[in-house]
Amino acid sequence: MTPTISIEPPPTLNNPSSNHSPTTTCTKLRTSSSQLNRWSRARAIKSGRKLDRPVQPKPDPNTKTAGQESPPLEQPDPSVTSPSLSTSSSEDDTLVKGKEIYMVSDGSGRTAEHSVTAALGQFEHYLIDGGCPVYTRLFSGINDLDRLLEIVIQAAKEDAILIYTLADENLADSARRACKSWGVQSTDVLRPITDAIASYLGISPSGLPRGAPGRRFPLTDEYFRRIDAIEFTIKQDDGAFLQNLHKADIVVAGVSRSGKSPLSIYLAQKGFKVANVPIVKGVDLPKTLFEVDQKKVFALTLNPVILQTIRLERAKGLGYHDDEGSDYAEMVHVREELDYANKIFAKNPTWPVIEVTGKAIEEIAAIILRVYQDRMHGSSVPLISKLY
Repeated sequence: MTPTISIEPPPTLNNPSSNHSPTTTCTKLRTSSSQLNRWSRARAIKSGRKLDRPVQPKPDPNTKTAGQESPPLEQPDPSVTSPSLSTSSSEDDTLVKGKEIYMVSDGSGRTAEHSVTAALGQFEHYLIDGGCPVYTRLFSGINDLDRLLEIVIQAAKEDAILIYTLADENLADSARRACKSWGVQSTDVLRPITDAIASYLGISPSGLPRGAPGRRFPLTDEYFRRIDAIEFTIKQDDGAFLQNLHKADIVVAGVSRSGKSPLSIYLAQKGFKVANVPIVKGVDLPKTLFEVDQKKVFALTLNPVILQTIRLERAKGLGYHDDEGSDYAEMVHVREELDYANKIFAKNPTWPVIEVTGKAIEEIAAIILRVYQDRMHGSSVPLISKLY
């Protein structure tokens, strides 16, 4: 039976003197201004935008437009968008205004987190340049109505949006009605998808969250296939056991530090046996690479400046210095090695070449799997898609 919500908003939410007004556009949150600065600068560097530190303009007492009063000193400049400018420089832990996104789940909350992260990716321009930072907060394992109502009330106080993935239909309906009662903007991520699949399959959903005691998770063939894929990929890392290349589902080739290993492990976790082969200038590639099904081979390339930066950090991590004579991270050597790799890719037109600069591992893996699935199902890849 669906629980009945009969809670009226407390007077504090409608009291102008209250510190928790639901009409406040940005809530106050304790955070580190230095951490926010590092976060914003990192996002700006990744996007290639020039870093300009915004400076609070100082009014000139000698210049004043006739008939116009000078603004009060306490009034902040609306053009300043950096969160750190609204904080006191004498405090590391200070109050910063921001938008709140509450994520509520009766399971681990991974679905809600991934959905919100994917959606926030569409607002990078705001996250970098906006005057109000965005914070996310996850509430997992919520299967009690009282606890759910506490979260909704807190969301109302902080003017947060509530994103929830609740498998139990009654609990999800309670969340919807509670948010409506308290004036909290909310979105049910799971229900539309679940209803659509239930209609398609013609059966009703169980209403149990993933990992619930009432659900059984037998060790299926798919589970053991993923375990085998991970073990195979680890053993085949960086050109090891080249005689086993024919056993791989996917073969990744690229120069050193092009991201072959983390990409291979990511694909292995999805159940694909992956082998990666390094391309080194002056070293012949193994014959087995050209003997396997060429539709399995994928090539990686990247910007030489980015590659040099990665190699410099790698060399420092290994304890090497610039004066030790190694050309591993020298720009001339980096360009020559990339040119050498590109010539090999040109001689093998069946290898899709993926430009990995600025791409996340998930994005690169999605490109590989899309092409791989197309080829396995007999779809031809157009020549215009040689470079991704």
